[in-house]
Amino acid sequence: MPNPSFHDAPSAVDGAELLVLVGRADTLRNPAVTALLPEPLTALLERMVDGVSSGDAGASTSTWLDGAPLKRAVVCVLPEPSSRYNAPARPHAITSLLRKAMGKEKKVGVLLALDDAGHMNAAGCAAVRAFPLFDGKGSKKEDEEELQVEVGFVAVEGELASLARVEALAAGIRLAGRLVDTPTSVLDTDAFVEEARAVADELGAAIQVIAGTELRDRGFGGLWGVGKAATKPPALVILSHEPDAASRTLAFVGKGIVYDTGGLSIKGKEHMPGMKVDMGGAAAVIGAFVAAVKAGATQRIHALLCLAENAVGPESTRPDDILHMYSGKTVEVNNTDAEGRLVLADGVAYASRHLAPDVIVDLATLTGAALLATGKKHAAIITDDAELEGLAVAAGLSSGDLVHPLPYAPELFRAEFRSEVADMKNSVKDRMNAQTSCAAQFVGEHLEEDWDGSWLHVDMAGPVTAEDRGTGYGVALLTELFEI
Repeated sequence: MPNPSFHDAPSAVDGAELLVLVGRADTLRNPAVTALLPEPLTALLERMVDGVSSGDAGASTSTWLDGAPLKRAVVCVLPEPSSRYNAPARPHAITSLLRKAMGKEKKVGVLLALDDAGHMNAAGCAAVRAFPLFDGKGSKKEDEEELQVEVGFVAVEGELASLARVEALAAGIRLAGRLVDTPTSVLDTDAFVEEARAVADELGAAIQVIAGTELRDRGFGGLWGVGKAATKPPALVILSHEPDAASRTLAFVGKGIVYDTGGLSIKGKEHMPGMKVDMGGAAAVIGAFVAAVKAGATQRIHALLCLAENAVGPESTRPDDILHMYSGKTVEVNNTDAEGRLVLADGVAYASRHLAPDVIVDLATLTGAALLATGKKHAAIITDDAELEGLAVAAGLSSGDLVHPLPYAPELFRAEFRSEVADMKNSVKDRMNAQTSCAAQFVGEHLEEDWDGSWLHVDMAGPVTAEDRGTGYGVALLTELFEI
């Protein structure tokens, strides 16, 4: 698959066989944009833009050109509506329109025409999502010429920033997307650990791996209980970036269920397909770690990957079993398909006890209820810090990784997990009582009681994929939220 590269606008346009121009109608007509276009396209642009009805999702039109090397141009007109809950860069439309624009040309130039230079990162991230890395078809001819995609930016307002940041974001997003797209036959827990080792080697980061029976022996009852029935062992991976002058510590904790059968509370044939994406939180965390370090982050960052396969086997955790969690609390299992919160609970307990973070963010494809609450484009967030909640919403709008807050009210949700024989159960009594907030609260109950930092939970079950591909959701959100 192509590896899109970022260039100044003239370089992206020059030499392209296919030129894809993306922007709102008025922006596409702006002289700052038209001055960059080859003459044959400039003469046609007005009629092409006028002929497109962009609607809510954007639309495109194309023309053949008698040029050398430019043979075809596609004009993608972004939608006009952009409500206060949508990213003004309109990234949802950029990715979809770019995918549809591709043809047989091998040298493609993409020119992103921005209303404002501040939209650069969101638009660039959207562009790379159109070119996912994973390809399991196995039908590519060895002598087939590789597709080259060069992306450039032009802004009507403001000064464009350096390309280095968007390049770092792109690297993290494409890694996260590739991991989400890869089937468990390739990406089991052992393979995920090796991915983390490769990242550590590339970036010069520290890595710690606690795996298999060591998890059991060290008290990680959630990770061990979920993953012990699988042929590949569960693992907790901690990647650490610790610059000398760091003044703040961040801990990102990702749910890494490489496949979720539901365990003995089995999902069945209608709901199990697609569960390879249940490690999307861990993919986001490792992708954000890559992006942050490549961008030169000055903050101390720990990326915790809670890896397990929720399999069915002789060693499967049963409903009614009691797990002894790393937090010291006990959990009566009443639903083995509520496994993600168990591995996250061990992850946040470890982070809050040992890493002294100022902020913990956990990311997970945790509940189907999140899609009912916030849809497929917005992640649901729950946090104990009102200021952090507002910053996360703003970061979502700026980065294109949209979020929407749900209630944080521990006193209203703890009773859902009441158990007569343990500290709590792992699944709610009443599914009609804010399931997503309740699931978050279960995770929050395992934070160290004397830890005084801020905690943010991100349920990304909706935006982890789009059009059956991993989106790398979460990478841009975390880097934007913490300005790394």
